[in-house]
Amino acid sequence: MSSILAIDAGQSGIKIRHTDGGAVREWTGPGIRTDLPLMPQLSAVLADAARRGGVATRIGIGVSGLTDGAADAQSLLADAAPLGARSLTLAHDSITAYLGALDDECGVVVASGTGVVSLAVGERDVARIDGWGYLMGDAGSGYWIGRAALEAVMRAYDGRGPETALSPVVLADFPALEDAYIELQADDERVRRIARYATPVAELAATDAVAARIIAAAAEELAHAALTGLRRVGQDTADVPQVRGIGGVFRSTALAREFEERVHAALPAAVVRIGSSDPLDGAARLPAVGEHSALRLRITRAEVA
Repeated sequence: MSSILAIDAGQSGIKIRHTDGGAVREWTGPGIRTDLPLMPQLSAVLADAARRGGVATRIGIGVSGLTDGAADAQSLLADAAPLGARSLTLAHDSITAYLGALDDECGVVVASGTGVVSLAVGERDVARIDGWGYLMGDAGSGYWIGRAALEAVMRAYDGRGPETALSPVVLADFPALEDAYIELQADDERVRRIARYATPVAELAATDAVAARIIAAAAEELAHAALTGLRRVGQDTADVPQVRGIGGVFRSTALAREFEERVHAALPAAVVRIGSSDPLDGAARLPAVGEHSALRLRITRAEVA
């Protein structure tokens, strides 16, 4: 039986699973930096896996921020030689998130953590919705929610917006509130740092009107992405459209509920499931994606001759 190394390289953290027969080991590492070259970061993950011992004849990697021009499976396979790797399959983490949630079924998967990306798969077509980073997109992501919280706090501070229970949360981190933007701009970890405010927003949504509006707006964006994806691949007319919401943002019960309600308002027959996925399962399934799959053209594979 071949051994598999599965890697889910997200911005919040990197998860790794090594499966060899019946033995399974998992560990984690710091998140991927999408503002830096990706291949050296992934090579470092492979080197760390080699230092931990064992072999992996097949490797599947899903990585945030991957572009076609940056995907170099062949060089990574060379770097994985100490693991005994015979093949390496590389894809954007939207692909592995999808495989982890729906395997080879048609439907849409919305994966929202620090960033967000949605992937819809039909019989022949694939549509990626958003995932365009914190500067150009990621609507409904942890960063998007956190930034909305910071903006709401500054509006309240200026007198441009209503008072909010989010203000004491931010003041605890930035007692000199007017200096907060300077400190954040200078912080290389500002995206993840801002995304962490998504948690108090979710916690306060039941009692604070400002937090509730932010959560409702995030749910609307995520549902809109799901419905758009289904429409683009022709699954909006399926008898039972499949919709999955995964990632840390969906831990908010209020957001998950509103997301499901908005999807069902447009597609009453849709099956919506929240949190029913492990992207590592998707990374492990990546090497087995066949030529018949609509996902195949979005996957890069290298094999030892």
